Amino acid sequence: MTKWMFGLVLSFLISPGWCDKKMIDAFEEQPERRWRYISDQVMGGLSQGQANFVKTNAGSNAHLSGWVTTKNNGGFIQIRRDINGSNYPYAQGVTLKIKGNGESYYLHLRTKQTRLPWHYYHASFDSSSTWQSFSIPFSSFEPSSWILETEIDPASISSLGIVAYGKDHQADLWIDEIRFY
Repeated sequence: MTKWMFGLVLSFLISPGWCDKKMIDAFEEQPERRWRYISDQVMGGLSQGQANFVKTNAGSNAHLSGWVTTKNNGGFIQIRRDINGSNYPYAQGVTLKIKGNGESYYLHLRTKQTRLPWHYYHASFDSSSTWQSFSIPFSSFEPSSWILETEIDPASISSLGIVAYGKDHQADLWIDEIRFY
C-alpha cells in the first residue's frame, strides 16, 4: 500500500462520521446537499426566511432565520434532512447544541408511517443567547394526528426538521450539531 493510499484509509477511519455512529450532522462537508429550507409558502403562507451554513474558526453551523407569520393560514419556516432510521435502531432521542433569540422552536420527525405532509412527531425546545446542549427523548415527541402511533420506532425515522412554528415571530436559531443518543 502506498503512503497516499494508507493516508486516505487512515483519514476515513478516524473521520467523525465513521467514529460517531449517532451523529446526524455537525454541518461540515456541504450540508446544503443534505438539508433543505422549506416555508409555509409551499401551501400559500407568507412566512419568509432562509437557511445558511456558516463556517467560523469555532466550527460549522446552520443558521435558520426569518419572519414567521400565521397570515394566510401559514406559520412556519424550517430546515429538513432525510434520515435513514435503520442506521439508528436503538436511539432513544435527539441531542442538540443550539443558540437563538429566546424563542421556542421545534423538532419534527417523520417516519415511514407519516406519509402526509401534515403528519409528523414534534417536540419543542427553548433557545437562549448562549450555546446550550440538551436532549429530547423520543417519549417527549407528540404525534400531530391521532392517526399516528403514539410511540416512535427509531428504525422507521425518515426525516428530521428544525422548525420555527405556530406564531408570529422573528426566527433566529443557530445549530452547532444534532445527533441521536
